[in-house]
Amino acid sequence: MARRKKYIYTNKKTSQRAIMSTILGIISNVSLATVIYMSYLEDGETEHGYGMTAILGMIFSIAGLVLGIITVKNKNYYRFFPVAGIILNAAALFVIALILNLAQGA
Repeated sequence: MARRKKYIYTNKKTSQRAIMSTILGIISNVSLATVIYMSYLEDGETEHGYGMTAILGMIFSIAGLVLGIITVKNKNYYRFFPVAGIILNAAALFVIALILNLAQGA
């Protein structure tokens, strides 16, 4: 017997806000990883531009987190991109908090 194909009809779509949230999370994480790596190469002697990059990454993460939370609450959108954006942006904010906590203790 041949199996019949099953189709699921839905009105859900992918949100542009959710995609932007994921992109902002990726940008934040890549910029923070680059700043941490460059700082490691210079034995912790960093320039002011590294700190500004981290601040910009924090701003991007907050904006991406807000976009992801707004989108995940709406049931008319698929959940992959909003959840991915929330996870990526929360991870970037966690890394920034960890860096600030370690810098305060030093």
